[in-house]
Amino acid sequence: MQATDSVTLDNCADEPIHIPGSIQPHGVLLAFDLTGALLAWSDTAPQLLGLTPVLDMPLAALLLPPEVQQVVAECRDGIEDGEAPAAALEVAIGGRQFDCIVHVHQSRLIIEFEQRETPSDAVAAFALKAHAAIDRLKRQKSVDALLQLATEQVRTITGFDRVMGYRFHEDDSGDVIAEARRDDLEPYLGRRYPAGDIPAQARRLYIINTLRLIVDVGYTPSPLRGRAGAAPLDLSHSVLRSVSPIHIEYLQNMGVGASMSVSIVVNGRLWGLLACHHMASLQVPYSIRMAADVMAQVIASLVQSIEARDRARRVEDSAEVRTRVMETLLHNEEPARAMLAHAPALCESLQAEALIVSQYGKTMVHGAIDAALAARIVASLPAGDSDLVERTAVSDWPQDMRAALGQWAGMLALRFDPATAGWLLGLRREQIHTIRWGGRPEKVVVAGPLGPRLTPRGSFDEWREMVRGRSVPWNATDKLAATQLLGEMHRASVAKHIETDRARTQLLAMLGHDLRGPLHSINMAATVLQHGGAASTMSTRIQASSTRMERLISQVLDMSRINGGIGLGLTRSDVDLVALLQDLLDEARLSHADLRIESSLPPALRAQVDGDRMVQVVSNLVSNARHHGTHGEPIQVKLSEQGDQVLLEVRNVAPEIPAEMVPMLYSPLKHTSVGNVRNRGGLGLGLYIAHEIVQQHGGQIIYRYEAPQVVFTVTLPRT
Repeated sequence: MQATDSVTLDNCADEPIHIPGSIQPHGVLLAFDLTGALLAWSDTAPQLLGLTPVLDMPLAALLLPPEVQQVVAECRDGIEDGEAPAAALEVAIGGRQFDCIVHVHQSRLIIEFEQRETPSDAVAAFALKAHAAIDRLKRQKSVDALLQLATEQVRTITGFDRVMGYRFHEDDSGDVIAEARRDDLEPYLGRRYPAGDIPAQARRLYIINTLRLIVDVGYTPSPLRGRAGAAPLDLSHSVLRSVSPIHIEYLQNMGVGASMSVSIVVNGRLWGLLACHHMASLQVPYSIRMAADVMAQVIASLVQSIEARDRARRVEDSAEVRTRVMETLLHNEEPARAMLAHAPALCESLQAEALIVSQYGKTMVHGAIDAALAARIVASLPAGDSDLVERTAVSDWPQDMRAALGQWAGMLALRFDPATAGWLLGLRREQIHTIRWGGRPEKVVVAGPLGPRLTPRGSFDEWREMVRGRSVPWNATDKLAATQLLGEMHRASVAKHIETDRARTQLLAMLGHDLRGPLHSINMAATVLQHGGAASTMSTRIQASSTRMERLISQVLDMSRINGGIGLGLTRSDVDLVALLQDLLDEARLSHADLRIESSLPPALRAQVDGDRMVQVVSNLVSNARHHGTHGEPIQVKLSEQGDQVLLEVRNVAPEIPAEMVPMLYSPLKHTSVGNVRNRGGLGLGLYIAHEIVQQHGGQIIYRYEAPQVVFTVTLPRT
């Protein structure tokens, strides 16, 4: 090999290992063009085959056994685009047994004779064991169990001292997740090996040629001879290909005498590897190696099935979650708050450990995350066009946020409604874990057998590294679930905006109509007064009309404050709720002579609330009962104390609210309220505003039906 001028990781990665110009010396390689003219041969040809190769010698002149000539003819017949897969047979030449392997690559016919000492009957017995092993592999249900059984079976049929099952990570480092070994060998199970142990060009060869054997790590390569100055022969598919001196040094540092690797390729990617080590030289017959290769293909197929089954289950579960979230977004005026009802399912779908929902400047959380930190996280999101933001490490966050993150490191943020700054964020904790490296992962520049260069690790003793500041990465399935959820949420938001625009148009039309009535009454009353009409009657009419206008305008302003994310601006003070309710109920009885109100109140009950806003809550609930209850039946109001909670109940006789209407009870401009014959001036905003006031007090308002009564229960903290 030609020496490189500088010593870098790129030099190692760029090593042309597919054109080494030599083979391992336990066999012979002959290369021909497609006309049958000899192009190249290994130095071992005269010794092992008794041949004296000459450049351009015809294949027929080499006097190879007839069965070899037949396999060559079949291989040539199968050529497509200059390629033909390998065909193999057993032959005897000059008293030696060989596995003969024939293939075509880049329009070069390559015949390899691999010397073998194992008798054919022993090989057949191993093949039967391999068949039984494959049947057992197919019954495994998990990846770990599959790899463990595979290492045990490959060791049984090949005789290696150690067989390890690797699984590679996204960064191409690999964990040993299964191992079968000789009892006196140090266990490597659970150790991780860095991506640099398999450079990019070696990884490529592992994919296109899935099995590689080194019979004796201490071998002296047999060079290839042929036309001087000709392009190097590509040995990517060769079974005798000589391997990189750097890899040989790597194995020698491990004390390995022979090595075999069998690739596990899933969806075109090197998913894993069966790595076999022997402490002395070991020749494994070709047919037994092919049995191990078939086992690896079965493993790849089973891994693909297991992972596809797991993905399908997650996709199905995520679809159910999306359906429920869609219904919530479409039927609730506050999607952010309503989505918290689905927080556990959303966490499961996104594989998140905490959830943040933010809209209209309001931020709510699910999980062990501080609300103030959640608000800072939302504020740190980019203002660009990206609707999906991913972070997997503390270093991915803005500099000024990192110190405040605490246990959190990973984030997947979905902007479901840009118009209202609607975000859904899944968070993952920092995964503090120890990687058990198989030796310190860094390569160093030393004077190796090939001179000063990047030399592989000399020690494979366990070396532990504490990894901090990273979460479990968001994998393809996580991001698929997030993308599909984001698409559904976008559609729901668009539909909601269309509905809101329609409601806004309807609201403006109703306000124009409903304000015209009281304004006309005020104008008429003013005209009568100018002409000496009855002052007391006109004064009452003006007051009633003004009150109605004030109520309509107040409700619209409150709705605007809520929708704009401003909030209602509570002013809490120590209030006697009993005195407040008594005044309110007395006023309602005076205003509506036919109204029957029965109250059950304690002597006194004090709480830290906004008194004016609580008047709105009770007034709206009583008004709702009056307009929708059975005429002539009493409205019952009960106030009580339960521990540190205040309970307020408003009951009235009425038909049960239809189930399909219950989710929209607290929505504004409901068609059941707007235009109600018993409340023609109503906008359907009463329950909506009452619900918001109660929630801003830290309480909740709940509807239930106790035949024949509709019951609304308000629960508030006293302080």
